[in-house]
Order: sequence, then C-alpha cells, then structure tokens
Amino acid sequence: MLFDSHAHLNAIQYEKDIVEVIQRAKDEKVTHIVVVGFDRETISKAMELTDQYDMIYAAVGWHPVDAIDMTEEDLNWIKQLALHPKVVAIGEMGLDYYWDKSPKDIQKEVFRKQIQLAKEVKLPIIIHNRDATEDVVRILQEENASEVGGIMHCFTGSLDVAKQCMDMNFYISFGGPVTFKNAKKPKEVVKEIPMDRLLIETDCPYLTPHPFRGKRNEPSYVKYVAEQIAELRGVTLEEIGTKTSDNARKLFGITR
Repeated sequence: MLFDSHAHLNAIQYEKDIVEVIQRAKDEKVTHIVVVGFDRETISKAMELTDQYDMIYAAVGWHPVDAIDMTEEDLNWIKQLALHPKVVAIGEMGLDYYWDKSPKDIQKEVFRKQIQLAKEVKLPIIIHNRDATEDVVRILQEENASEVGGIMHCFTGSLDVAKQCMDMNFYISFGGPVTFKNAKKPKEVVKEIPMDRLLIETDCPYLTPHPFRGKRNEPSYVKYVAEQIAELRGVTLEEIGTKTSDNARKLFGITR
C-alpha cells in the first residue's frame, strides 16, 4: 500500500497516456495520489482528474515562481475550490529564490495570504522551498501555520530544519532525490525522522528516482522511494508503505 502525496499528473507530459500511468500505479499498489495544482491551468486539470479517478485527490494553490501573476480573483477561486470534498490541501505554496520571475516581496505576500486562507478553510498546506529556508520557516512561524500543519514537500534540508518544521505540525516528505547516490544529506535525515511524521512522494514528472533518473517520473515509481527509505531505516517496504499511507490519510482527512 503506497500513497503518492505529491504528483503533477496535470502536467502536459501525461496528456497521451494518463490511463496507462494510472494503471501502472495501481499495479504497484499505489492506492492514493494527491495531484497538486499551482496555477489556473494546473488547478483546473487537477480538479478534472479528481472527478475521473477515485484514487486521485487535489491540492490547490499558487506556486511562488508565478506569485506575480496571482490576483485576488485567483485567491477567491482557490477558496471556493477548497470546499470540494476531494480538495485535501492548499498548495503548493512557499518561496523560490532560485528563479527570479517573481520578486521576493511579492512571493512572501502571496505565501502569507495562502497560509491565512488555509487557516480559514481549515486545510493543511504544502510547502515549496527552494533556496529560501530561513524565510520559509520564519513566515510559517509568524503566520501560526501550526494551526493547520502540512507537508514540507520534497525535503532536502537539514535535520535541524526538519525538527523546526515538525514542531509546527508539519510532516517531512521525501521524493526521488533520496535515492540519488550523491544525496548524502537526505539519506542521513530520513533515518532520523519519526515514523509518524514521514511521507513519500514522486513530484512527477520531475525528480525521477534511481534507477530511472533522467526519464519522466510517474506515481508507480514512488515504490523506489519507499524501498530506499526502508533500506536506510532497516525496516520492510511494507512497513514504510503502510505507515506513510496512514500518515497521509490522517493529514489529508481521507478515511478510505
């Protein structure tokens, strides 16, 4: 039993073979997938997928790279969608200082607005953080994000940062990079995360795990993330699959 807590099956890369991709996920015992929307187009597609597939749920939010494009109308739309029974989180949101499309002050403003919205609709948040750890943690603290908690998506930070986030009611999610041979820090950190705070994801079509690195990622490959974590922690694949699935269902309020 595996739960892919962060996927982008709403990406153009799956337009031609989404049915086959979903079937391969089922074949590998993936029972749930959260498809994350982060702008008008991807949110709309995520909502379509939730209608088409029982196993798919949606997260709706606005990506920090595109923060400069978000309007109040967009924010109100996200708030309305949050009422949908298969919308389980707000995000992905956060800060991205690697790309420079959106100025930092605008990213921070949009980030804060989405945390406030999530608290209003009582849904957890999914955090995107690239080269902005100090500001991300500070804003989460200042906005009392612990009220809703959420996920530090595709975590590659230090154990100290992970502890700060867990103290704010966040789960720590690992994806393909934990399988990379040169990924020393994620491998060390994943061994120390309490089992009741651990999640797995693909972030597909990106960050494809070994041994498929360089190819298009997909939810069936979350198995390789789980296998790597099981090996690093000295437990079975079944134990990682069951516990991370239980954690995800608890966080997202999914009862089946």
